[in-house]
Amino acid sequence: VQLQAFGGGLVQAGGSLRLSCVASGLTFNDYAVGWFRQAPGKEREFVATISRSGVNTFYADSVKGRFTISRDNAKNTVYLQMNSLKPVDTAVYYCAARTTTMSVSLRYDYWGQGTQVTVSS
Repeated sequence: VQLQAFGGGLVQAGGSLRLSCVASGLTFNDYAVGWFRQAPGKEREFVATISRSGVNTFYADSVKGRFTISRDNAKNTVYLQMNSLKPVDTAVYYCAARTTTMSVSLRYDYWGQGTQVTVSS
């Protein structure tokens, strides 16, 4: 099983980025997917999660209204559209997959390698 996250980069405050997480080696629509982030010196924190079908989503309060998670099961891909980015959003972003339901905890079965997002002021 492999999860590959990409799409990070350097962007100015107020800008946008779209992250992608491509999965292989698993039956993708059997897995809920989450995005997490970790800033230097801080613990990894929950950002957003999406159900297996894509019907249900849930967001951290800090990103609600700015970030949108979506998925394309035909492409084994989950996206995180990030708008109105702020310097506090600077972190390494990770995607993760777990069977059954969505979760805001770190209890996911598989993790990607992370992609760096840097927002300049």
